[in-house]
Formats: sequence, structure tokens, C-alpha cells
Amino acid sequence: MMQALSKHLFYPLWDLKDRSQRLQEWKNLEEQQWWPQEQVRQLQWQRLQELLKYAHRHSPYYREVFATCGVKPEDIRTDVDFQRIPVTTKQDIRNHTNRFISDKYDKNRLVSAKTGGSTGVSLSLYFDEACQEKRNAAQLLSDRWSGWDLGLKKASIWGNPPVPKSFTQKLRLRLLDRVIYLDTMNLSDESMTAFVDRWRRDRPGAVFGHAHSIYLFARFLRANKISDCRPKGIVATSMMLLEHERTVIEEAFECKVTNRYGCEEVGLIACECEYHEGMHINLPHVFVEFLDANDQPVKPGEPGKIVVTDLNNRGMPLIRYRVEDMGVYSEKRCACGRGFPILERLEGRVADFLKLPDGGQVAGISLVERTLTKVAGVEQMQLVQDRLDRVIVNRVKGSDFTEQTDSLLLDAMREVFDERVALDIVDMSSIPQELSGKYRFSICKV
Repeated sequence: MMQALSKHLFYPLWDLKDRSQRLQEWKNLEEQQWWPQEQVRQLQWQRLQELLKYAHRHSPYYREVFATCGVKPEDIRTDVDFQRIPVTTKQDIRNHTNRFISDKYDKNRLVSAKTGGSTGVSLSLYFDEACQEKRNAAQLLSDRWSGWDLGLKKASIWGNPPVPKSFTQKLRLRLLDRVIYLDTMNLSDESMTAFVDRWRRDRPGAVFGHAHSIYLFARFLRANKISDCRPKGIVATSMMLLEHERTVIEEAFECKVTNRYGCEEVGLIACECEYHEGMHINLPHVFVEFLDANDQPVKPGEPGKIVVTDLNNRGMPLIRYRVEDMGVYSEKRCACGRGFPILERLEGRVADFLKLPDGGQVAGISLVERTLTKVAGVEQMQLVQDRLDRVIVNRVKGSDFTEQTDSLLLDAMREVFDERVALDIVDMSSIPQELSGKYRFSICKV
């Protein structure tokens, strides 16, 4: 009954109180996902042109960009025209934050956020409320693809969970958000045992959280033969979901995992549907490109740097923003019949690619995944390249660790790194988390 009341009464009333367009945008997306792809692309292009005109008029930074490259918004009629606008980088935002912000808004009245990203250097971001509402609507849509529905209580496995303080915040938690938290900054047998007890009392219907943190909790369930945590949906986000982790999670919960990709800067980028044939790109809200080292489009099936234009944010427009991730775009159509195209796979952050002495690169996160599935006795590992000729292998022993494990681990690494690169194994009790609660398994400092 509480789920029905939350979905059909409390959510609509709260939106009415806030004069929010979140639920209306959610209904729009529910319809748009089934449009033919050509029709959705027309909508996307229309919104892109509106954004370009808006940014030209109201964002001092982009007004100067348009003038410098000799392009006017009305000149942009094709993808090739759009590529005349230079790519926006994180450094551009750090150096000119205030110039990105629209002159139609008071910066102090915008929603603000900060992200450290892979470099640990803070990036200040600002959003108008309508943008936030549309982002929330896109999240509602993709949540439903996982099996979760509006009003259903969920278990959030997340770092630094928010603590409601005011009466309004506590009321919202009870009537709308309906979430219980496992703090990933304190993952221990004791905290996970307590969370299982809380689960049994509250019976959440969905799981949401960092991919690797969900995996650690799933391993705990399996190791302790706990079989009564059975959600209807699982959403893994915030970091790459490795295939061996997906397998363990699905076995422990007896539920499929929905992989979701987004970032603080632009919101939801892509998400798997119930068919799990790749991640559907959030076409109505973002314009996504896949570019090579020279900022030219790559072919479908080839890895490229992901560059995103946020079609929602008027408070701080971001056009052709390089998110510092690598991904592969596919032209295949999902069996579900949705018109949103497919992001076939992520290949990790740009900063996660390790460098070879001959000038080549290797996707560190893929190397970690391949090694973990190939070498028995390794529970977790992290690769840190601090010099071109050295990679530190932080290794956590698994229960099946033997005297041969480390030599097999080195053999697997030598398939990629020749003798010019020193491989130093460091025995670790656990892989440390970032301040955000996330984990990084490949770090290049070169």
C-alpha cells in the first residue's frame, strides 16, 4: 500500500508543491523511448539547435567560442557543421567557470555541485532547477528498465549517504525516497551484517549503488549463505561494471544487473534496458560523440573519447564536453524495440589507460578484468603506473591463493608488458577507496 501511495499520491503532490516538471518529463520520456530512432534524432537535433542559440546569446564563454571559430548557431545544420565548435575540456571549465554560466541566472541561485573526477582536482558545476528535474525524470525511466518502479523502497550502497536533518527532508525520505543505506566508506562484516538485518525489516525492492561496492556486498551474501535478499531490480553505476562482478552479483541476488553510465556534469548518458544488449543512449537529453585523438569521429565498433553536449542545462551550458571516458558506439538495434541507440561498452577513463614503452596504450580496467578471471587466488587488484617503465600491482589474496598465484599473475601481465617494464607486486589487505567511496583499479600517473 505504501508503494502505491508513494507513486500515485505523494510523488504527484510533492511535484505540485514544488511546481516541478519531473513527472511530466518522465511521462514524455516513457513515450519517446518507443519512437522510431529517426524521430527521436529529430527531437534531439531540434533541442541541440535551441541550446546553441541560447548559449550564443547568454553564455559569455560560448559567445567567445563562436566568434573565435567563425560559426553562428544558424550555420550548424549537420554533424560536420557541429564539429567546427572546439571540444570543451575540464581545464576549460576550471579556468573559466563563471564565464560558462548564463547571464540569465544568478549563480548563487543555481544548484551547485563539485566533482573530483579521476585527477582529484575539484570541478565546480552549476545547474538550473529545470535541468535537475529532467535529469531526475531520465533516472526514473532507466530505473524502471531495471525492474524498479516509482515508490518502491530501495537499498542504496553508496559512500557518504545523506542524513536528513530538517522535518521536510525526513518527511521526503519516508514518503518519497524510501531508501536504506549501506555506507561504502565503512564496508565490514559488521556493517554488512547490520545492513542485512535492516533489509529483512524494510524489504527493499531494488538495489542501487557503486558497481564494485554492490559486488563486495554480493560476495558477503554468498560467503555467508544469505539467500533472502531478493530485489526486483539492481542498478550498478558510478564506475565500470566488470563481467566477473556482474556474474557474482546476479548469483547472490538472483536478479539481473542493470548497468548505467552517467556523470555529475551532464547526468544520465546511457543505461541498459531489460534485454542487456548494451546501454541505450539518453538521446532526448544528451548529444553524444565518439572521437579519436584528433577529435574526429570514429567508426561504429571503434573505441573513442566520449564527448557530450547537455541539452538540458541552461544555467551552465556545456557543449561538446569531453568527459574523459572511452567507449564504443554500435549501430545495432536492441531487441527491445526502443529508438534510443546503443553504447556497446565502456573502456574506462582516459586516465585509466596505461602506457607502453613503444608508445602504445592498454585499457587498464580491461587488463584487470582479464587477469582476475584468468588467475586464481587473486581477490582484488589495482594497477598503478608511476613511471613509463614500472607498474605497481596492488594485490589482495583470495581464499584460493597458492604459491603459484603471483607467478601466474606476472605471466598474465607479461602478455602486455615486456621486460622493459618492471612489475612490482604489493600485498594488500584491501584496495583503498577514493574519498567519494568509489574504487579505481587502474591509475596512470605518467
